[in-house]
Amino acid sequence: MSSSQVILGIDPSLRSTGYGVIESFSPSRHRVLTWGIIKNSPQLSVENCLANLYEKLQSLIHDYHPHGVALERTIYVQSHSVAITLGCARGVVLLAVAQNGLELFEYAPRQIKMASTGRGAARKNQVAFMIRALLGLDTTPSPDASDALAVALTHAQRCRYA
Repeated sequence: MSSSQVILGIDPSLRSTGYGVIESFSPSRHRVLTWGIIKNSPQLSVENCLANLYEKLQSLIHDYHPHGVALERTIYVQSHSVAITLGCARGVVLLAVAQNGLELFEYAPRQIKMASTGRGAARKNQVAFMIRALLGLDTTPSPDASDALAVALTHAQRCRYA
């Protein structure tokens, strides 16, 4: 691997997909390139939400040229309806990854929380606080964006560097 790599972390959802792009120089040295949320209005149809998500992901991939994409593995969902909707959003992420020839890395929620807070059962606000501290951000990202940055950080901590 090269001496640094760009990692796109994604916390997928239909209405509020979190993303975070970091450049990682070592398991403990990183620079945040961007982070945010891909928002879809509640009035937007499912198919248009998915199309918007795909376009925004393509734009992020084109702008930042990540070496890989890190994604939170789905473990638990509240209902069948939520599972299907989340599956659709994850499918769009997988399509964008495959079409751009990128490698996908998936991590369990406990693994991600452990990597960012030292506790596998940490709460969202604890993850956001630690992401701000670990990545030297001036502001605390929203829960979706901080989760995406935490996924990217988890992958960065597991990579080999030249």
